[in-house]
Amino acid sequence: MAENGAKRIAIKIGGVRLEAELKNNKTTEAIYAALPVEAPVNSWGEEFYCKMPGVKDHREIATTQVKVGDVAFWGAGEVLAIFFGRTPMSMGPDPVPADRVNVIGRIVGDATLLRQALGATTIRVEKV
Repeated sequence: MAENGAKRIAIKIGGVRLEAELKNNKTTEAIYAALPVEAPVNSWGEEFYCKMPGVKDHREIATTQVKVGDVAFWGAGEVLAIFFGRTPMSMGPDPVPADRVNVIGRIVGDATLLRQALGATTIRVEKV
């Protein structure tokens, strides 16, 4: 755990491993409780996403405003998303999700390293 008491997760895609610090909310708690998860990973522009079946989205912070490095959950699709650059809906440098998402945390360090994992087929998300 980080010094401020925030929970951390590790995200491994291809040869890239990054950690994310999580926010404190009900959606985050539900995701954290469901870990570890290993699943097929998909990409949409510079966004990786994977299914997290059975996780309830509390929609307390649903937004379409995300930044590079944000980790979010899209409840309608039971999908965890990691943003590391532009998506097909981006107009500027920031990613734009296809629908409102709950931002549940943030990559610690350089999220653009995930570009090296494009083409990977699986993702593993676990507690740190």
